[in-house]
Amino acid sequence: MGIFSEQEQQLISEAVESAERFTSGEIRVCIEKKCSEPVLDRAANYFKQLDMHKTAKRNGVLIYLATEDHQFAIIGDSGINRLVPHDFWNSTKDAMLGHFRNQDLVGGIVTGVKLAGEQLQAFFPYLDSDVNELPNDISFMDGK
Repeated sequence: MGIFSEQEQQLISEAVESAERFTSGEIRVCIEKKCSEPVLDRAANYFKQLDMHKTAKRNGVLIYLATEDHQFAIIGDSGINRLVPHDFWNSTKDAMLGHFRNQDLVGGIVTGVKLAGEQLQAFFPYLDSDVNELPNDISFMDGK
């Protein structure tokens, strides 16, 4: 079995779908076992590789997690970064870390997705013309 069971993957994908239901923002979850560079650099590289910088309103959020190295980051594009409270990313990381310390990776990811979704909804509400610009499934960068 991989990092997450099919049921756990479904829970994460459903959290992303639910969070995006009320916003034009986009949330992606990116998982790998090992982080081969500073965690924020790694997250930024995957942000670009996953075309998250190409959203119309620059309102993408990436949750990156390296499971074996116990490193993670949550980063947003310029559109959302301009608007969220200055401590939002750190407070979100702290909320996620509480779950991770209890060996609850899925709960931590879902918490990050939910909190990011709330901020996206506040600043980028859903409009009838919105389309889902990016997939909601987990990106496994080194296989499941």
